[in-house]
Amino acid sequence: MHGAAVPAAGQISSRAAWGMLFALATAFSLSQAYRTVPAMMANQLQRDFGLSAQQLGLFAGVFHFSFGALQLLMGIGIDFHGVRRTVLAAFPLTIVGAVLSALAPTYALAVLGQALIGIGCAPAFLVCTVFIARRFEAAQFASVSGMVLGIGGLGMLITGTPLAWVVKVSSWRTGFMVLAAGSALAWLVIFAFVREPANPRQGQRSSMMGALRQSAALFAMPQTWGIVALGGVTYASFITLRGLWLGPLLIERYGFSLLQSGNVALAVSAVSLLGPPVFGRLDPAGARRRPRIVGFSLAMAAAFAVLALVHEPAVGIATTLVIGFLTGFIVWQYADVRGAYPEALTGRAMAVFTMAMFLGVALVQWLTGVAATVAHAAGVDPYTSVLLATAALVALGTLAFRFLPAPRTAP
Repeated sequence: MHGAAVPAAGQISSRAAWGMLFALATAFSLSQAYRTVPAMMANQLQRDFGLSAQQLGLFAGVFHFSFGALQLLMGIGIDFHGVRRTVLAAFPLTIVGAVLSALAPTYALAVLGQALIGIGCAPAFLVCTVFIARRFEAAQFASVSGMVLGIGGLGMLITGTPLAWVVKVSSWRTGFMVLAAGSALAWLVIFAFVREPANPRQGQRSSMMGALRQSAALFAMPQTWGIVALGGVTYASFITLRGLWLGPLLIERYGFSLLQSGNVALAVSAVSLLGPPVFGRLDPAGARRRPRIVGFSLAMAAAFAVLALVHEPAVGIATTLVIGFLTGFIVWQYADVRGAYPEALTGRAMAVFTMAMFLGVALVQWLTGVAATVAHAAGVDPYTSVLLATAALVALGTLAFRFLPAPRTAP
């Protein structure tokens, strides 16, 4: 096996492990597309349903809330039933939710469709991280995870210029139908190519209540709170910008057309693909990782503040591209989680961290929607308020990570 896959983890070849990981990443790529569709659909959604900024934030946030809320249950499902069966059972809900969203006659049904999509996508990234932890060497975790995050980011390319063109020539409803077809194809790819070896821990399964108690015990560990606080705002800040506010910001502040906005979104998505593999390769490991996480988190907060206060289009686009690349350091956060807990808790710790990330997206999108609504009522530029609120949330999360208890031993 020469390096990549660990023989004891399941008797599969290195090439087979990579092939199955790429197959699993197709579902993750679709989940990335779904979480960023509102940026290109926002104006038509507001027009068709008469939505306020707060209602638009709720529409975008409900996907992430349902996605995040199911992480612990999906993690337990993976332990009980394996990676393949869990994702194949859940992902059809994504297709149902996308079709419902496309056909929804009311805002309430469109929100329900988003919730179903979020539930269906809930295991999409978790199955990848668990598969990597089980099938690849520990030293490769950051670099392989970074590569998967980059592959998953291809889904955001779909919601740039291609989706903007579909929305322009047809409607946002057609966009959801196209994504539903892509989701069906991803399910078929996973069904055809992922063949999971027998779980060596199959005879050691606990009860469902026992598994939930073990997961809840993570919150009694002091290092969890700082990890969760930062995990809830770093990825959330980027997805809130790219997935919700980028289109309206470019159109209303800078006067861009929908297709021009799609081109910028495509560029931001492309840059965001480069970040995770680069940061994965540059993982400092050991005691140096946490200070660098703090430094890059503060740099991200500063970039949002610049985007809020400087209204020049060139500066705005450049700053957005910088934010897209900086999100790559999130792969260090996953590596930090992997080393912050005993080996037996790694899977549950990953689930808790992923839950924090995506509940954080729902919270940040809702809070920024509130900030935009309040700013609009007060006659203040809503995008300045949205971006400053995002910068403040990232800074607060960073302070919590820095000053709350750290793991007792270096990761």
